[in-house]
Parts: sequence; structure tokens; C-alpha cells
Amino acid sequence: MPAPKIAIVIPVFNEEAVLPELFSRLTALFAAAPDYRWEAVLVDDGSRDGSAGLIRARAASDSRFQLVELSRNFGFQSALSAGLARTGDADAAVTMDADLQDPPEVIPALVAAWREGADIVRATRRTRSETGLRRAGFDLFHSLYGKLTDYPIEPNTGTFGLLNRSALEAFNALPERHRFFPGLRAWIGFRTADVSYDRKQRAAGQPQQSFRRLARYAMDGLFSFSYLPLRLLTYCGLFIAALGFAAAVFYALRRIIGIETAPTGYTTLVTLVLFLGGVQLVGIGVLGEYLGRIYDEVKHRPQYIVKNKK
Repeated sequence: MPAPKIAIVIPVFNEEAVLPELFSRLTALFAAAPDYRWEAVLVDDGSRDGSAGLIRARAASDSRFQLVELSRNFGFQSALSAGLARTGDADAAVTMDADLQDPPEVIPALVAAWREGADIVRATRRTRSETGLRRAGFDLFHSLYGKLTDYPIEPNTGTFGLLNRSALEAFNALPERHRFFPGLRAWIGFRTADVSYDRKQRAAGQPQQSFRRLARYAMDGLFSFSYLPLRLLTYCGLFIAALGFAAAVFYALRRIIGIETAPTGYTTLVTLVLFLGGVQLVGIGVLGEYLGRIYDEVKHRPQYIVKNKK
């Protein structure tokens, strides 16, 4: 029987400063676990630095490294999907970031959990190195996501983890374009295990995910796996309608029994109009988020376009 093949899928965007150490640590991992056939699938997501050239040179000197070069920057989730679609006959696929905050040295523990019978292995963060506003945003998202979505994920998990062949095929069969990897990984089911680790600081360079992209990613996670925003609009509308009906009955009764009522003032009228208008605009915005995603889905554009593969 041939040795099990494990593919490591890594999206790369402007990570020229990190790649030499990434190559070195992956090579050390391959040498430390010779019982497996290793392959590193690095997906260049339209990098503007020398990342693609470094990966191409590495792939030329070491056949265990593979470059999948996209035609432009399609985003982390699309790049990850492009890599997972090119794992070939791998028995399992490990997904991780290129910045080495997810240490390659944890991969043997993921593989061990898979060999013990898990179909999906999630790497769960004990600690993380981010600080300040970025850290607060991550903590807020993970604390709220499980309460708001219909398919909660394990707190403090992200891309880092392992999918066996069956889970990988199920994931690759999912057709949606607005992808939230942890949510999709939870949705497909299968037997799951967790491996704890400490998330490190970046090996070099600056984070490539801007707050705008992270916010969009969080919205994809929410709107792709929850109907709660729509339900809240319904509840809000029912509540406001009940208040309006109660107020109408109250003032009608006062008029019927002859109690003088003060004329409606300008401030009251403006307050009510602004309040109801604000609720309506929020409702239109929430509907727009869902409608925009439906629009993207029905166009059936590809998630990514591969420029080159080596």
C-alpha cells in the first residue's frame, strides 16, 4: 500500500517576506514525517510582490511544492477553494495561512487525530497574539457568531485544520461563492476532533487582511448561515405595529370618554418619522445584503480563474 498523501493548502497574498521561513519549516516537517507523501499547494492570490516568483522557484527545485497562480486577487476564501480543488488524490488536506501564525509544527497532531478516526480536525486556539482593536474585533465576532447563526462553529477556530478525503470532496462540491470556511466545515458534518495550539505572531511583514475585508468576511459568515437578521426585522415590525395599535386605542378611548388630549407636537411627529424611517432603511439594508448574495450566486461566475499552475 502506498503511503498516505497529505496536501497542505496555503493561500498567499503579498507574503514575500514570510515565504523563505515557510519553505524551511515545511521542508523540516516533511523530513520529520517520512511515512507520508507530502505536497504543499501554494495559491498565489494576485500578489503584487515577488511571492509568485519565490514559489515558482521553489516548485522548480522541489517537486513537493506546487504553485497555483490566480489571474488576479480574488480573496482568501476563493484562493483557498482553488487550492482545495487541486489536491488531486490526496488522502487528507491541511488548510492554513501563509503568515506562520498557524505553526506547521502542529500539523503532525492534526494528522494523528485524523489517523485515530476523525474526518475533520479543527485547530482550536488556546491563545492568540493579536492585540488592540484587531483582537477586540476577533473576540467580539467569535462571541456573537455562535449565538446568531443556525450552524454555530467552535469558538476560536479558523482556517487551520484538516479534512479527510470524504470531507474534502463534500466541501469541494459546495457551489456557493460567498464562502465562510469555518461555517461550511461545520455544515458538512462528519466526525470532528479538536487539537489545541497557541496562535503565534506573524513571522514577518504586516497583516494582509484589512479591516474592510475582515468585516466583509464576518458578514459572509453571518448572512450565509443565519436567517436571524430577517427574523429580527419581522419581530421589530410586529413590535412597532403593536405599539402603534396600542397608542391608537389609547388616544381613541381618551377622546371617547371626553378627556382632552394635547395636540400632536412637531417634535413628536419628527421623532416618529425618523424612528420609523430608520427602521425601514435598516430593513432595506439587511434585505439588500441577502439580495446581493443571491445576485452573485445566480450569475454563476467562477470563484477564481487560474492563470498558471506549476
